[in-house]
Amino acid sequence: MTTLEKVEAGTELPPLELPPITRTTLALFAGASGDHNPIHIDVDVAKSVGLDDVFAHGMLSMAYLGRLLTNWVLQEQIRTYRVRFAAITPVHARPTCTGRVVSVEDGLATLELAVTLADGTVILTGDAVVAVN
Repeated sequence: MTTLEKVEAGTELPPLELPPITRTTLALFAGASGDHNPIHIDVDVAKSVGLDDVFAHGMLSMAYLGRLLTNWVLQEQIRTYRVRFAAITPVHARPTCTGRVVSVEDGLATLELAVTLADGTVILTGDAVVAVN
């Protein structure tokens, strides 16, 4: 957790760098989330729709971004959390979650959030409002 008394516009959250997304990651997330869509775990299905390989669940990236937030503030301080899925996350990609405070007003910080791959591809964007005092 962070000391929130010094939060101001421009404050950067410590980035969350994740290990590569593996087939095991996808299988485990499918079981945990109940999302067994074969596009995420079956190479033949992925190829049948013109893809080279399976790709990660969008909600996995959203969960990682949620972890970025809860590494920074307590869960009960999160007032809103929204995302937009921008691109797929290929298997073996290494996502990095980032966040930046864009404003602080009346004890609430508004954050700009993103998940980016090593090649610069932004796979998820979002925002959150958290209580800072």
